[in-house]
Amino acid sequence: MTYRVCFVCTGNICRSPMAESVFRARVAEAGLEDLIEVDSAGTGGWHEGEGADPRAVSVLEGHGYDSDHTARRFQASWFARLDLVIALDTGHLKALRRLAPTEDDARKVRLLRSYARPSSGHRPATGASHAPAADADDDLDVPDPYYGGLDGFEECLEMVEEASTGLLSAVRHEVEGRAA
Repeated sequence: MTYRVCFVCTGNICRSPMAESVFRARVAEAGLEDLIEVDSAGTGGWHEGEGADPRAVSVLEGHGYDSDHTARRFQASWFARLDLVIALDTGHLKALRRLAPTEDDARKVRLLRSYARPSSGHRPATGASHAPAADADDDLDVPDPYYGGLDGFEECLEMVEEASTGLLSAVRHEVEGRAA
């Protein structure tokens, strides 16, 4: 059974496509692409049908990641097929939890940086199904690089890469638990 993860930011052209690309690469490196499906969306539909921001594409490609992407808006009906919904900041976290049709669906929503390694000063999530302790801390936000320069996209990528390792570990634990 496929484990489905969706990354969500505001317009689905900067942070969430970057997180999707990085996490898809981590999943492939781990040889889990047949077991884990990775996707992204935005809380709003302003950029539906557009590609990722050119600065996001430049940074992704500069670091060896795939940048093929088409923006779309997250739909409440998707909760039924998703196992984990990863918010890029606390605003997205709150919006997604409000959108969730059930309490079980709301519990699927997590902040990406809650999966960061302990060396970052944050407590990592212990598993995809366990709520990270620091879920609501604003310092776990991945700042929106849209209104800044290329350095903001580089910082975003660094945060995404850091959290993706812990996220993969948590998701792998869930996938292996299903197989047992």
